[in-house]
Amino acid sequence: MSSAPLSISLAQINPTVGDLRGNIDKIRQYWKSSEGDIIVFPELSVCGYPPEDLLLKPSFIDNTRTYIENLIGEMSEHPAAALIPYPIAENGKLYNGFIIAQAGKVLHKQFKVKLPNYGVFDEKRYFNEGTAELKPFKYKGVNIGFLICEDLWNEDERNLAARLIDCGTDILVSLNASPYELTKYEQRIETINQQLKNYSTPLLYLNLVGGQDEVVFDGRSFYYTKTAEALQIGKAFEEDIIQVTIHNKDDVEADVIKDASDKDVNSLTYEALKSGLRDYVEKAGFPSVILGLSGGVDSALVAAIAVDALGADRVKSYMLPSPFTSQESLDDASQCAKSLGISCENISIVKAMSAFEDTIPNLDGLAHENMQSRARGLILMALSNATGSMLVTTGNKSEMATGYATIYGDMNGGYNPIKDVYKTQVYDLCRWRNSKSPVIPQNIIDKAPSAELRDNQKDQDSLPPYDVLDNVLKHLIEEEMSAQNIADKKIADIETVEHIARLLRLSEYKRYQAPPGTKITSRSFGRDRRYPLINKYS
Repeated sequence: MSSAPLSISLAQINPTVGDLRGNIDKIRQYWKSSEGDIIVFPELSVCGYPPEDLLLKPSFIDNTRTYIENLIGEMSEHPAAALIPYPIAENGKLYNGFIIAQAGKVLHKQFKVKLPNYGVFDEKRYFNEGTAELKPFKYKGVNIGFLICEDLWNEDERNLAARLIDCGTDILVSLNASPYELTKYEQRIETINQQLKNYSTPLLYLNLVGGQDEVVFDGRSFYYTKTAEALQIGKAFEEDIIQVTIHNKDDVEADVIKDASDKDVNSLTYEALKSGLRDYVEKAGFPSVILGLSGGVDSALVAAIAVDALGADRVKSYMLPSPFTSQESLDDASQCAKSLGISCENISIVKAMSAFEDTIPNLDGLAHENMQSRARGLILMALSNATGSMLVTTGNKSEMATGYATIYGDMNGGYNPIKDVYKTQVYDLCRWRNSKSPVIPQNIIDKAPSAELRDNQKDQDSLPPYDVLDNVLKHLIEEEMSAQNIADKKIADIETVEHIARLLRLSEYKRYQAPPGTKITSRSFGRDRRYPLINKYS
């Protein structure tokens, strides 16, 4: 290494998929204001991640290249180099890669080698693999070994980190678009522990931040020291510019996030839900959101998330009572809205129900119950249409899994922040949010949950207790276990498990028509769980 220190700026940014002009403007701004010798951006920052089938449009690839060429020309007088990640077309093939540019010239080019094809990732649909013969990039006397996300994750005979180190790398830099999941941060560190356990080479891990459709990138970039200690240097769920000074491979200087270890799972999950909703609303261009506030725990939590994400002035709630709505629920909804500082307009559905009953007489049982939910859904969508505000949906993962929701009724809406949150987690998040400031009335948390579509109705009339239900669902969905294996683990008896598995299977068609929502688990009801609609196997 050179005796002179090397300063690296890590730009933990929040791009928008397809917004080439906006993303390039952001990259240009960070590059111009960079105080480092080189500024580095996360995986596919130019086009945003995941670009999906935009990558199949030749015009998209051509326009991306044009923006890159213009940017390099514009910044030719700037002293710092920049690592710019984007989809690179070369010799009739498309690669997930990056270039390093300085003074109007391209100094280095590299393609991603290992393409993820699981969960929310399907990069093999679009990209070709780069060569595994990676070499470090020497810049100002420092050998920097670059890796792109999965190049660091995948453990096989091609340990690319080891290959780079064996080629004389002084420090590794990993560019990532790694979505948030529960315990994902710990998984990243454990993966690096395994990859670098026989080496003493430091690593800088740079991640995207922000929401894109159903995934949320949590940032939390970190410095992995030569002594295998992971120090968080990037903020959680916020854009950040991180300055790292490399004196030598044994002396890397970076400011550590002091309170990173204070973040518990509820805090991080709540931040993820806020980020997912906020970025969906902002990037889609909605001025505000509306929601139905029922006096129940799910809508109360969603209202709190919406207010914390967007501000009370951009959130409006509606209470839509029927003859089965209790005074308790009316009072709880009103108190919740007041605590959050939002309006709560009362619109009775009695007249709408009467009109439906006159049109379709003699409806009773479940059909009549669902008609109430659909009346509410119709009114809320009309209000959304009239105001331009997006309707936020409030169904939790337990309900989505078992079909305990009305299609074209309470499933209506543009986005569902708690789509991947089990009912038991809903209660945990409500208690956590109230520990910061009590905005959700305690009675909402304490009372037995009910859809209030008939007299004396309780959720447990139709479903097992939520602690049992959620435990079974986690094993069915996230572990893909059979009913018999779950019963053998004494989680629930075989009849209960088979009943839940059947509900899960029969409700697939509903989930296909549900709004998108923030992913927080390893298997959400989105891109990472793809089951057939017509299916007889539970």
